[in-house]
Parts: sequence; C-alpha cells; structure tokens
Amino acid sequence: MLELNDVCVSIKRTRILQDVALHIPNGSIVGLIGRNGAGKTTLMRTVMGFLPAEKGEVRFQDRSLTRLTAHSRARLGIGYMPEDRKLVPTLTVEENILLSFWATKNDKLPRRLPWVYEMIPEVTEFSGRKAMELSGGQQKLVALARALFCGTKLLLLDEPFEGVAPALAQRLAEVVANLKEHDQSVLLSESDHVHSSELLDRLYVIERGEVKEK
Repeated sequence: MLELNDVCVSIKRTRILQDVALHIPNGSIVGLIGRNGAGKTTLMRTVMGFLPAEKGEVRFQDRSLTRLTAHSRARLGIGYMPEDRKLVPTLTVEENILLSFWATKNDKLPRRLPWVYEMIPEVTEFSGRKAMELSGGQQKLVALARALFCGTKLLLLDEPFEGVAPALAQRLAEVVANLKEHDQSVLLSESDHVHSSELLDRLYVIERGEVKEK
C-alpha cells in the first residue's frame, strides 16, 4: 500500500528524517512510535505532500508520489488526521468533513458520508454544530471522521490518542480496530503504544529521524 525508501527530509537546513524505510502492507495497521520531536509528524507530512523529500521516494500502490501535490494525494484515497486537528472553527462539523471533497472534487466521496457516520455515530449527533462549539475530545472524533471520509485506502493518524480522556482513547481505538474489516490501511503515530498495542500488525520506532522496525 505505502512504501518509503531511503527518504530524507530537512526543514530550514536541519535534517529531520534520515534514510527512512517503511512499508505498510494492504489492509494493515502499522504503528510509528517515538518521542516528541523524533520526526513522526514530519514523516506524516512528507507522505501527505506538505513537505518535500530531498532524497528517496514515497510510493503508494506502486505509484511514485514525488511529483504529486497534497490534494492530488488525497484524491488517490489518502486521509490525514493531524495531531492538532486543524478544524475550521466557523464551519459546521459536516462542512469540516466535506472539506476534502471540495478540495479534491472527487465525486465519489459524498456517497461515503453515511458510512463515516455509521462508523462514528457520535459525530452524527453534532454534525450541524460549528467546530468551535465542540470539546477537544469531540473535535478529535471529527478530525478522525474527516480523515476517514477522504482516506478510502490509507489513513495517516498523527497522535490520535494524545491529550484525550481514557474513555475517548478507547473509543478511538475501537474505531481504528473496526477498519480492519474494511481493508483500510493505517499508519498510526504515538509517543508509546499503550493504546494501540493490540491493534498493530507491524511496529516501527523512530528516534532522531531514523526509523527501525521493532
């Protein structure tokens, strides 16, 4: 599904990722574990196309993503849930979820919305409310729903359990676990794998920008 081969990334001339190799098989849930500042978010943003790779290659379903923009990658079925959610506060929950449809013009996506609500029924209850009216935990659910709406094939979940109550962390884990029944591939980052240990098919550890399979 996704391959990173010898990927190097620098930000403001500082090397963040060093010769990263990572492989996500189709339909698998893969963990990326590392401390804050280890390079997890940089890796996610590189796959999504927000940061360019200086060296190496990112491949998705045997296709190079090197020259594709972020919205072009989203159109291929890659969904991204950033750690800080990045919801538009003045838009409703449903409008936030539909953002990827408006950006990619993928006519197939609206048919996916009922399925997303079925997977995360809590979001349906406040779909008409503005994002700024929600609690932090509710916003996490919306960010996951938005990523799931666009990520028909691959989900990039950056610290989904960070800063949430144990009950919500368990609920988020349940949603991710249910994705296995739908052949969704997932790359999930955490500072540790307390919440995801039972979900993972494969685990990578990142330290100072270097990735090793555990």
